[in-house]
Amino acid sequence: MADDAPTQRSSPVLQLLASGLQFWIRQQCEAVESLELQLHGSSLGLLRGRLDGVSLVARRVVFSSLEIERVELRSDAIDVQVGNLLRGRAVQLDHPFNIEGTVAFSAGGLGRSLCTPHWRPLGDQLVDGLLGLTPLKSVSIERDRLVLQSQEHRCETIPRAVDGHLELCGEDGSPCVALPADPNISIENANLEGGLLQLQGRARVSP
Repeated sequence: MADDAPTQRSSPVLQLLASGLQFWIRQQCEAVESLELQLHGSSLGLLRGRLDGVSLVARRVVFSSLEIERVELRSDAIDVQVGNLLRGRAVQLDHPFNIEGTVAFSAGGLGRSLCTPHWRPLGDQLVDGLLGLTPLKSVSIERDRLVLQSQEHRCETIPRAVDGHLELCGEDGSPCVALPADPNISIENANLEGGLLQLQGRARVSP
C-alpha cells in the first residue's frame, strides 16, 4: 500500500495544499507506490496565491504506461488558487511552471514499458536503428551498459544527453539512435549507475 509522507505540519494551509497536490499528482499517474512532498514558502505567500516551490520524491511511478523507479524533482514558483482549496475543491494550477531533477529507470521497468502498445513502436525503432532488426525482445543493464536484444542479436549501448535529448550509442560501431524529443523537456545528463538508467534535466509543465 502506498504511503504519502505528511509535510508542513506547522501550517494548516500548507498542509491542506500538500494534500491537494498529492491528489493532483496521483491523478496524473496510473500508479505511485510512495510519494513525499515538501512545500517551500509561507502561509502568507500562499494566501496571496503564490508558492515558492515544491520538492518531490516518488518511487515506482507509472506515468503514461512508462514505469519509473524513482523521481526526484524540484519546481520553481507556482501560482495556486487558494480559494478553491479553502472551499474544499481540488487544487487548480492555471499557469505553466518549470521543474528540474532526476528520473531513474530499471531495466525491468524499461523492458515492460517498451512492450506496451503505447511504447512498443519506440522499442522497435531503437533496435531497428541499432541492429536493423525488429521487434525488441528484451532490455537489460550489464556492466554499466544498456543492452537491447532483438531475435538472437544484442547491442550494448551507452546513453548520452545530446542537445537536450537522449541518444543511445552502440559500442560496436553501430550508429547512435536518438529518442524522439519533447520540446518541453531538456535532458542534460544521462548515465547508468547502480543498475539504473538515470536522466537529469528540466521540463516545462503546463497544467
